[in-house]
Amino acid sequence: MKRVSIITVNFNQSLVTEELLASIAATNTYTNLEIIVVDNGSAVNSVPEWTTKYPDIKFIRSDKNLGFAGGNNIGIEVATGDYLFLVNNDTEFTPNLIQGLVDVLDAHPKVGMVSPKIRYFDQPNTLQYMGFTEMNYYTARNSSIGQFEVDKGQYDNLTGPTGFAHGAAMMIKRECIEKAGLMADFFFLYFEELDWCARIKKAGYTIWLVTNVLIYHKESVSVGRVSALKEFFMTRNRILFIRRNASFVQRWFFYIYFILLVTPRNIIKYIKIGHPEFTKWLFKALWWNITQKRNSTYLGYPIK
Repeated sequence: MKRVSIITVNFNQSLVTEELLASIAATNTYTNLEIIVVDNGSAVNSVPEWTTKYPDIKFIRSDKNLGFAGGNNIGIEVATGDYLFLVNNDTEFTPNLIQGLVDVLDAHPKVGMVSPKIRYFDQPNTLQYMGFTEMNYYTARNSSIGQFEVDKGQYDNLTGPTGFAHGAAMMIKRECIEKAGLMADFFFLYFEELDWCARIKKAGYTIWLVTNVLIYHKESVSVGRVSALKEFFMTRNRILFIRRNASFVQRWFFYIYFILLVTPRNIIKYIKIGHPEFTKWLFKALWWNITQKRNSTYLGYPIK
């Protein structure tokens, strides 16, 4: 039985994280397991209380918010598992989740990473993820298959290769990390798992969707559905992803497409939704990519 390390990152959402831990305890039967919780510089430090309440769980406190990738990388570095299961703290487990993912990784040597079926927690019959299409590197767009559809089993025959894993729940082989490296923590938030998947595929592995296991996701608990933070990083990192992974011709097509079509369209959208101030963060994201290298550690945003 392979050892599995569950890694999750908490940022100012201690009650949500505890709900995740409760769901693991209530549903899991996989025995060779460790759980690692990284607190990512939360304003209220729950780690001392947690270490008493959950003595069998590893808790690590970062004094700074290192973002999704940075927080998970801390957990990866102390994990002892053969397989590492990175899950958002705003997810909840279901029975056989871990075993179902392990079975696929065990059976397929060239599969480096897997994600389960994901449904929305607040709409438990509605799909969020049944795999991703491949990326269009000319537009930096792809699709989440089945998103917002009622799950009637219409995609349950899709177990197999998919374009990308979903950052809310992805299990990866340790050997895969050793070849492809850790997540690029300078993304901070959004697109880091897509960049990681691209490097994993370049290292010779495939990424699979596993449709016979399920996890629920409480979408956007930490960031919120509409925020300047989200708009800045979605824009900055969409461009950064292309800079790091697309060919020369694809990059320049994307730059023209983004300036001439995406930028004015987004400005109009911000005005329509009542957030014209987001426009400055769009231009900050553009300026960051003009002035910073594609592996820069400078965030360009006052993260607290």
